[in-house]
Amino acid sequence: MPPERQPMDLEAYTARAQRGPCFVCAFVSGRPDFAHHTVYEDDDHVAFLDRWPTLPGKVLVAPKRHIEHVVRDLDPESYTRLMLVVREVALAVEDCVGAERTYLYSLGSQQGNAHLHWHIAGLPPDTPYEQQQFASLMTENGVLAMEPEETSAMAARIRNRIAARGRLNAPGRG
Repeated sequence: MPPERQPMDLEAYTARAQRGPCFVCAFVSGRPDFAHHTVYEDDDHVAFLDRWPTLPGKVLVAPKRHIEHVVRDLDPESYTRLMLVVREVALAVEDCVGAERTYLYSLGSQQGNAHLHWHIAGLPPDTPYEQQQFASLMTENGVLAMEPEETSAMAARIRNRIAARGRLNAPGRG
């Protein structure tokens, strides 16, 4: 059973997304006000727990370099490598949360959250149909109320599972 949901301050979130610095670039540069729990990192990519998760273990994966367009800003090799990172992180998330289905999606806009990033969200088993799909992903329906210890433990489980799978740290893989 996922933790209870709590309301999210959508006005503050929107203002930060539209007027603040790029949240991925700020996180990668080490700004404490944009800190997240990292679950994977190599020279080119970073994966971290969503600060406002709508499902347990929700992770974002992004290139470290500021890229805004998923199709035209990546050459085929870079796109393929990013998608391999997304896949491996998603498999680790599935293992950790026992997802019956995994949602992968890339959002953002030139008006806010422009830095390319993929969302990985594992749907818990037995989630009622009306609470699945978009309903489970929308912050308008609230975000999970998780204690800091729970968040740290989830990040550690996902990191450990990625390491155990061993596919992202293979020679020539970053």
